[in-house]
Amino acid sequence: MKNLKMYEPTDKMITLIKDNYSVLQALGAFGINLGFGDKTVRETCEWNHVDTYTFLAVVNFTINGYTHFEDDERINVPTLLHYLEASHAYYLDFQLPFIRKELEESLDSNDQLGLLILRLYDEYAGEIRRHMKYEEKTLFPYVQSLLDGQPKSDYNVETFSKHHEQTDKKLREVKLMVIKYLPADAHLNNKLTATLYDIYNNEEWLRQHAEVEERIFVPAIRRLEQIVKQQDVSKNITSMVFKGGQDGSEALSDRERDVVIALVQGMQNKEIADHLCISVNTVITHRRNIARKLQIHSAAGLTIYAIVNGLVDISSVRL
Repeated sequence: MKNLKMYEPTDKMITLIKDNYSVLQALGAFGINLGFGDKTVRETCEWNHVDTYTFLAVVNFTINGYTHFEDDERINVPTLLHYLEASHAYYLDFQLPFIRKELEESLDSNDQLGLLILRLYDEYAGEIRRHMKYEEKTLFPYVQSLLDGQPKSDYNVETFSKHHEQTDKKLREVKLMVIKYLPADAHLNNKLTATLYDIYNNEEWLRQHAEVEERIFVPAIRRLEQIVKQQDVSKNITSMVFKGGQDGSEALSDRERDVVIALVQGMQNKEIADHLCISVNTVITHRRNIARKLQIHSAAGLTIYAIVNGLVDISSVRL
């Protein structure tokens, strides 16, 4: 029976495993090797270069259903990404073929119903494989691009979330048919029962995997998208601000700087013309040249430019 407690970094890893043997499957996905002795969870994670907080977040979620991850900025996305990628490899390369082999050994290959069960299982395995390969080809590279600070503009995590569906309908059919198809032969019956038990266990594993993606991974990627978006805005503002005097851009003339100062102080074209003793048409020409040189077309952008470049004091700006 599982021990429904919230595990902490100071708990012994062996205690966590003894209380919840199902966590064994997660260890390999996180890259944690066996043989950790009496080390604590923190010591074991650090020894294997795994973020302790993220490891415990997944463990406590799968064991206890702890779900407060919407605003949890402590989740380490690279650790979670590695965990999900390794989980895919475990399921596709080991677990699906393992169950297939068990079914083959448990069913009479000359029986049409046995062949039908195998066919249903193969269809289920194909759906799971397509689903996971889609994530590996589309979602995971997108997340890596976010981590690299170069996100792909044609994708976001909401696209994934909307299409993130369970793909276990065929597996339910397989289970029902196996339950109804218990052969008279005692040896095959035992094998089929053991196979059915493994199918149930792996169905639970897959459900938890999908929930980790939806309840922990997706919120973490939403936060990462927001961070990258904010960074992009900052970069654009910085570029916009300094284009007038750096990067080989054409510098503003003294009169154009005067026009910028007047604009930032809230003057209209007629007021600027009177203030600088020039015509309104000349003001308009200066504004056109300013926009071309700085690539700034908004009052807010000009205000930022003027403050950062020391043309005005922020206290004199009409905000």
